[in-house]
Amino acid sequence: MRYKLFVDDRLIGRGAFLGLLGAGALGLVWGRKIADGAERLIPDFVPQLGSDKGWRIYTIGDRIPQIDPATYRLEVEGMVERPLSLSLADLRALPRADQVSDFHCVTGWSVDDVAWGGVRFKDILAEAGAKPGARWLRFISDEVPYTDTLSLPQALLPDVMLALDMDGKPLSAPHGGPLRVVMPQMYGYKSVKWVNRIEVRRDFVSGYWEMNGYDSDAWIGRSNGLSA
Repeated sequence: MRYKLFVDDRLIGRGAFLGLLGAGALGLVWGRKIADGAERLIPDFVPQLGSDKGWRIYTIGDRIPQIDPATYRLEVEGMVERPLSLSLADLRALPRADQVSDFHCVTGWSVDDVAWGGVRFKDILAEAGAKPGARWLRFISDEVPYTDTLSLPQALLPDVMLALDMDGKPLSAPHGGPLRVVMPQMYGYKSVKWVNRIEVRRDFVSGYWEMNGYDSDAWIGRSNGLSA
């Protein structure tokens, strides 16, 4: 499994992390691996990118995806009556949703009171016309091979959205711009960044982190080896 942390637009890879850990840095437990003894630690003193609120920017690849807003399209396909190819202007023309919610990473850190703006999945699905039997939404990221899945009931919860804006500004690339999932009741790996395609499906498909041992239902405080 590859795992990277971007800091001040620089890539800190596995070797650098090992060097930092060798210097005696204390860190955060990486995911559920505390339960099986395979801890991955991230030093607390590593600087953070993109916000003074305490964000840490993770990627599984070698770069942060850079997507041109002018040519961006969100493809909605699968079990729908009307496949969609939506520009950012199309998305902003849909009913606007705004909320303030907390963001929790499975590694142990949180950011409180994040202001998100975007669209609800019910409005996307109303445009596409989900067919009977559709049960899952699979999100495909521009960060290949990152994917993840929410059930329709999960995606239709009142605080779940596709976010276009964060804290009053269009989403920056490090935070998943131009479009990302926001699922406040689950750990951050379900809030897929850099979304370019949504598949409406009958069947469940495991996401990137689920295939690496994480829970598919990532409820905060009651999944991934944790209990409320």
